[in-house]
This record gives sequence, C-alpha cells and structure tokens, in this order.
Amino acid sequence: MSRVYNFSAGPAALPEEVLKTAQAQMLEYKDAGMSVMEMSHRSKDFQDIIDTAEADLRDLLAIPENYKVLFIQGGGNVQFAMVPMNLMKNKVADYIITGQWAKKAAAEARIYGTVNEVASSADKTFSYIPDLSDLAISDDADYVYICQNNTIYGTTIKELPNTKGKDLVSDVSSMFLSEPMDVTKYGIVWGGVQKNVGPAGMAIAIVRDDLITDDVLPGTPTMLKYKTYADTGSMYNTPPCYTIYMCGLVFKWLKEMGGLKVMQERNIEKAGILYDFLDSSSMFKGTVEKKDRSLMNVPFVTGNDELDKKFIAEATAAGFKNLKGHRTVGGMRASIYNAMPKVGVEALVQFMETFEKENA
Repeated sequence: MSRVYNFSAGPAALPEEVLKTAQAQMLEYKDAGMSVMEMSHRSKDFQDIIDTAEADLRDLLAIPENYKVLFIQGGGNVQFAMVPMNLMKNKVADYIITGQWAKKAAAEARIYGTVNEVASSADKTFSYIPDLSDLAISDDADYVYICQNNTIYGTTIKELPNTKGKDLVSDVSSMFLSEPMDVTKYGIVWGGVQKNVGPAGMAIAIVRDDLITDDVLPGTPTMLKYKTYADTGSMYNTPPCYTIYMCGLVFKWLKEMGGLKVMQERNIEKAGILYDFLDSSSMFKGTVEKKDRSLMNVPFVTGNDELDKKFIAEATAAGFKNLKGHRTVGGMRASIYNAMPKVGVEALVQFMETFEKENA
C-alpha cells in the first residue's frame, strides 16, 4: 500500500488511525454481526454511535446545554438555504463577503429576503479580511452571517465581527475542530464535514435553543427545519449513518490526540513551516495578507502560469496530490487539515525547495 500526501480542500484526508479503525470494523461493527452501513438507524448499536458522537463533540467544543447538535444531510449549499428559511423573520440579513462561499450563501438568502453586504474583500480578490469592528449593521437584520475560514482564498476571520447585538451565524466548514472556539458567541455554527471532520454528505449545525422554532418562512420543507432535527435527535428520517459513524471516530481521535488546544498548536506549527518557506522563497509567494492567513488552506503562486502547471504536474508525480488551486484563483493551494501530519508539510517544503533550485 502506498498512501500519498493528500492536500485536497475537500473531500479531504482523514486520519490514518481512523481509517484503520473503520477498516477493522468494515465487515462487523463490534459484535453486531454486520457493518455500520448495513444496520438499522433504529437499532441500539446505531443509537449508541450517534449518542457517543454527539457527546464527544460536545466535550471537544464545550457546547453548552442550551445548544442543540444537529446532524443534517447535505453540505454547505443546503445550509445556505436552511439559515434564512429558519431565521429570516423580518426577511432581512447582513452578510460579510470574504470569499466564494459567503457570496453563494448571500445569493441563496436573496431568494428569501433582503441581503445587505455590510463588508467585503472582493476589491482585492478576497486576499484579506476587512475591518469588522464597527459595521453598519441593519437595525432590522435577523442575523449577521460570516464564512469564518475561506477555503478557496486562504483567509480566516480571527476577530469576530461586532454584530451590535444581532445573532451571528458562522460557516466554519474548513476550520471545524482545528482549534478551540467559544460556541456561545454564535447563534448558529455550522460546518460541512468533508473538509476536516469526515466523509462528504453531511453538515453539523450547532444551534442555540431559542432559534429552533416552528416560526419559519412559509413553504419551508419539513427536512429544512432545524426543529425537525432537534425534536428527533437528527433521526426524523434515515440519517447519513456511516458519515456520522466516521465523524464519531474522528471525534475520538481528536480526544486521544489531546483535544482542540493541542490540535491548534500542531496546526500553528505545520502552517508556520509552509508560510516561513513561502516568505523566504524567491519563486513561490503566498497570496494572502499575513495577518489574515488561514492555518488550514494555504494558496500560493509562482507568478508564471506555465511554471505553476509544471510544479503541479511534478508534485503530483512525486506523491503530493491535489495541490492545484481552485479554478477561480489558479496557482496552487495546500490544505493542511488536522489529518495532515507535520512530516507531510515538511516533505512538501523540501520538494518545493528542490523545484525552486532546478527551475530558477
């Protein structure tokens, strides 16, 4: 078996320890006589799986009792609609546009009401985070929305916006569980799991109790109401059982690694290795303002499209996979989520150093 270093932005690398556990339990989960993929979601075995997953996630993030943890089929694009459907009582919301996914979320919300873009970094191709300390928050806004880590552009909102009393909704997909966070600062925190938590096909939403009501926009489907999931323990219908199981294994792994503070320290160290090289290189350059750099997604360029293509081809052949930048940005991008080991980042930097010497 020859595993590569997978720098994909998502679906992304999973911890090898987690994959080995899943492999060992593939044919039979514990003594159930069947795989998790085959068992009834109404069985005691699966109830234990989902209950344990929720308990471990609550432990990792210190989620207060007045927040529900919801396992919801579909990824970010479903949440782009669920948020306004469930929260837009006045049919007004304020969106902070720091990348492609915030833009898409705002476009979806416009179907249901008025969207005010109260800050944006589009003027410099989303290469920085605008000042969010004193925004013109709308008096009648139902919520303020951010994408906290921008997968495509490699920026992170490190100081949460001053929402002036309005509920904050945050898409944390590509930084989910990479560091500690204070859930109480948000009305809703949600993340698609396919970047840093598990296989594709699900989002986890952490929603404050008072935001979970039957008072939703007319025409909201049953399956797009947060209350449907909250009232049924995320099992109104057959949930994405195997994805929940895999996420649960990742939560266990994170706890065994020492929790989110330890992961944050590891991620700072890993990102530092790559950013230090980019800052000293005469060929490769990072594309993000230093103060706003993401620990998870690192875009970089040579400034020459042909050289970028050559680098991607040679890196791929050498076992560094999925380094091609997003189609809207070009260049390269290394996503170095929790599962990427430090040795993987070190090996990439060593390869980049050699490439630079050979192509100077």
